[in-house]
Amino acid sequence: MGTQKNAYPVLNYGSGSKWIKNLTQSRLSTFTGGHFADVNLSSILFTHRIDGPEFVSLEVWSAPGLTKPLFDEAIKQKFKPAKKGDSFGPSWVSGGPHPCINLLNCIQTNHWWKITLNIPREWEKYERVQLEFDPGCEAMIFSTDGVPLQGITGGYGGDRRVEHIIPPHAVRAGHYELVIESSCNGMFGVPWNGDTIAPPDMNRYFQLASADLVVPNQDAWHLMWDFTTLRELVETLPGNTPLQNTALVTANAIMNAFHSGSPSDVKAMRGLAERVFGEGWAEKGAGVYEEGTARASVVGISYCHIDTAWLWPYHVTQQKVARSWSTQIDLMERYPEHRFACSQAQQFKWLEQQYPALFTGVQEKVASGQFHLIGGSWVENDGNMPSGEALVRQFLYGQKYFESRFGKRCETAWLPDSFGLTAAYPQLIRDAGMKFFFTQKLSWNNINVFPHSTFNWVGIDGSQVLCHMTPVDTYTAQATVGDVNKGLTNHKNLESNNTALLVFGNGDGGGGALPKMLENLRRIRATTNEHRELPPVSMGHSVEDFFGDVERDSEEGKSLPVWKGELYLEFHRGTYTSHGSIKKGNRKSEILLRDVERIATLATLFKSANSTYVYPKKTIDDSWEKVLLNQFHDVLPGSAIGMVYDDAEKLYAEVRKDCTALLEEAFSVLIRSPVSLTPQSKLGRPSELLAFNTTPFARRDVAKVSLVGNGKSLRSTLVQVSADGTAGYALMDTSDGGNIARPVGMFADCMPASVFTNGSDHFVLRNASVQLTISGGRITSLVDVKLGRELIPKGRTGGLVIFEDRPNYWDAWDVEIHHLETSTPLEFTQVRVIAEGPLRAAVQTKVKYGKSTIDVTISLDAITATLHEKSRSFFKFDAKVDWRERHQFLKFELPLNINSNDATYETQFGHIQRPTHKNTTLDAAKFEVCGHKYADLSEYGYGVAFLSESKYGFACEGNVLRISLLRSATAPDADQDQGPHEFSWAVMPHVGHFLESDVPIAAYIFNSPLHVRYVPGGSQESISAAAKPPFWLEGAPNVFLETIKRGEDDDFGPNGTTRTVILRLYEAFGGHAQVKLKVAPRVHVTRAYTTNLLEDHKAELQVRMAEGEGDRNSALLNLEFRGFEVKTVKLVIGNQRPEKWDSWVKIDEDHDTHM
Repeated sequence: MGTQKNAYPVLNYGSGSKWIKNLTQSRLSTFTGGHFADVNLSSILFTHRIDGPEFVSLEVWSAPGLTKPLFDEAIKQKFKPAKKGDSFGPSWVSGGPHPCINLLNCIQTNHWWKITLNIPREWEKYERVQLEFDPGCEAMIFSTDGVPLQGITGGYGGDRRVEHIIPPHAVRAGHYELVIESSCNGMFGVPWNGDTIAPPDMNRYFQLASADLVVPNQDAWHLMWDFTTLRELVETLPGNTPLQNTALVTANAIMNAFHSGSPSDVKAMRGLAERVFGEGWAEKGAGVYEEGTARASVVGISYCHIDTAWLWPYHVTQQKVARSWSTQIDLMERYPEHRFACSQAQQFKWLEQQYPALFTGVQEKVASGQFHLIGGSWVENDGNMPSGEALVRQFLYGQKYFESRFGKRCETAWLPDSFGLTAAYPQLIRDAGMKFFFTQKLSWNNINVFPHSTFNWVGIDGSQVLCHMTPVDTYTAQATVGDVNKGLTNHKNLESNNTALLVFGNGDGGGGALPKMLENLRRIRATTNEHRELPPVSMGHSVEDFFGDVERDSEEGKSLPVWKGELYLEFHRGTYTSHGSIKKGNRKSEILLRDVERIATLATLFKSANSTYVYPKKTIDDSWEKVLLNQFHDVLPGSAIGMVYDDAEKLYAEVRKDCTALLEEAFSVLIRSPVSLTPQSKLGRPSELLAFNTTPFARRDVAKVSLVGNGKSLRSTLVQVSADGTAGYALMDTSDGGNIARPVGMFADCMPASVFTNGSDHFVLRNASVQLTISGGRITSLVDVKLGRELIPKGRTGGLVIFEDRPNYWDAWDVEIHHLETSTPLEFTQVRVIAEGPLRAAVQTKVKYGKSTIDVTISLDAITATLHEKSRSFFKFDAKVDWRERHQFLKFELPLNINSNDATYETQFGHIQRPTHKNTTLDAAKFEVCGHKYADLSEYGYGVAFLSESKYGFACEGNVLRISLLRSATAPDADQDQGPHEFSWAVMPHVGHFLESDVPIAAYIFNSPLHVRYVPGGSQESISAAAKPPFWLEGAPNVFLETIKRGEDDDFGPNGTTRTVILRLYEAFGGHAQVKLKVAPRVHVTRAYTTNLLEDHKAELQVRMAEGEGDRNSALLNLEFRGFEVKTVKLVIGNQRPEKWDSWVKIDEDHDTHM
């Protein structure tokens, strides 16, 4: 064989090229920023930078106080000269000494800047010229005619965006003007000590760090993005893969090639990166996504999670929305693959109201398919505490809004950050026109790892949705190589589906995607077009495209795992209790709106022929929108700053005021000319008490009535009068199931209540049904008198108890399992008898703990909880608390002589069972859970329930049932729950297991006080017409009629021709049912339909004439239910009118009208 030229050398005197890999890898961190920023790549990122007044002219106007003027108002103000380096503030209020004489003039949160730029003529040759504006806080850039152009995020965090690209035509003209609004808050508010969840620093000032004209070195920026992707490949991939080593060799070579930073050097270094990204990849731009695999493992979608309130109040969110969304629209012009998904109709409505030009831009991008509507709800609400009907309205109002403004509804429900999700959701999501669901918060579990990524989520009724919990474990991914790789390596069920959704973009405080994220994804896709060690990522698709592929590939879900029941978050369990006043406002508002809709509907059906009354749709809608807004997942849970709750309380007050007025107006239609009964009222004729029952249940109640002033005339209708004569107790009866309750005497089946005491520390409340004993300040006995059964184990006691409440970090959010190790029982003291019966017996107690005072009245009535045959009475606890503790948790508990592996808790439109034991870590994790109006512990033959009118936190540890009453976190609200509180709960023994009991009915009634009024004498004949309910159910006591309202598409004018009534019913116990829905003859039903939650027709129902005594001329509809099914029925009403009814008068009383 001949000798080859340039053959392998014979001799070798060199040292070899063996590298020390870890040192080379560590070297990569020195190429950008840091100690060597003046000589590494960072030193050449800008070709020019100027800031002189001849180039950048600044003027500023500072809005007074906390005002937030919009562009049209701000631009008319008198601006004054400003300069780079000026400071401005404070953040939200001035909290301490300040050199200003007039402190109010110092409070300037929002600042408007007029900026005039004079651009050097020679800069025309550059690819790009920018304004760099860094106020250290959030800001928004407007055109001079008020169109929002983009957001600004000042400072030096990962969400920094301070550049604004000057249009080429302005560079050529050498002149450019714009307007900027800056606001004194960061992306995550203004925490006082730098800790994200710390209370805000209300007196923080910011400084204008830069207002510069710059020429970016575009090639250098692209090289920096090249290098960033290479470094991420090195740090993410295993060290034994070819791609990881190639990326490291390439990055090292780029560093070695960096000399002068000249354009030719930079281009050469970018050429080196093609070893990884592929030859000519950069010129392809978005075309890189069209090469390589046709089916990507990871689907990228840009998203900008904006908490509607959290570490900032609502009005700041309105600005965040405009900043973030304008930024995303701006990015779409340069990155055609960019698709942005956005939820929360409330935020769209704010944008429409305050930034109409930007809203028009959003509409255009929705139409072009670049801006995607998701979620279908009014806000990204809490997933635990809103009532079932409130969740319906989240979807109803959300989907209506999206359809009315964009001509389409959402197809994917979207709650990535809610703190757990009720098992009622799958049914509601499907009935709101969606079948896909995205979330990820369960990745925060602090005990167990949730076992699935893509699965069928099945709710309590059997409905399912296709659910994806992104294995990337975040909704604010930074679009890094690590994020893309995690989409595959962290996927928990690759055997059934191997795709993942990459939801990327800065969030919580808004912002969204940045150019660097979109650039990185292009490089990642280019890499996977050449290599196979990384999952490919795709762009340009929608969330629905992703779910549609999953649905198809899994044979409509057949090959996917199934998760049945709630998605319980093993974290943030304290949110069921934090900020008790907000929980109470939510519950009371939901019920008040239910009552308003019910009474207003009756008023429109039964108004007299000459009445001009119209259904108050707009006010009802406005009230619902306020309640739905306050259900946002950081507001209702109690995890926001104090300013948020100032706003929330105002909204609840508005709802209470408006809905009370609506009720009175509707009552005045049904019964003429109401007059409030006050000590000053002059009533000229005999009178009596009446009350309106807004529940679907027959009931008896004890109503406490003031006897001051004209109330004295009511004494003859009362069963019991207080010792001082200022108040009395009436027994109100509507056992016929009607709307009207009337005062009656003691029935033969009533059980006179009494209280016995030894005069010091032993008190017994008793009737012929139940008995409770307080001895030594604790509840020592609870007896079912009829059965002679003691319900508290021997030697155990119940009552109030305090736990230390010091979570590991998330203060307002978390209560940790170790708090259960720190209990301190509290004693009832200063017990005294305040009512001796026979209708009501009661004792008043006082508990002192630390700096707090807890006054609790414990009462027992002579009636049972419901009219159920075997119903028992309950003991009601009315608490008035002056709460002054910090990091203490107040609960009420009872140890019970009941053994069960599960306790039952009400959830939306049904109930759920949870373990009382700790067999597994899944069981142990549920040491604090969410319930609505009841929690129950039952065994065969007997049980005990707690009823709640405003609390949501419960627990059952073995045989100890607890209700959580108050917490006292100090972050992010330093004064959470400090001050006065009033709330009630009840202890209800019952015969039979929960499923045989009347607990759900009792809890419904407990939360729905009668509306007690004064009625002038002589009106009985006309009132009898109002007494009969127009809609009622027969044949299935497990089906509840929850909602009566007018149809969304009705004509609400005085002479409206389209009248429909919407009835929402649900099965409450978990079993099948066949029920007869009957409609009174005076309601002329012409047609009937079942509908979805959005009131689209599903099927027409046959309307029959009811047969039987008492049903003459009534309409009848037969309905079938599966367990926990929610069914919506639409009745089309003809134009029959009843005779007019008479009047009633409101009583000025303390609303103590529970049973």
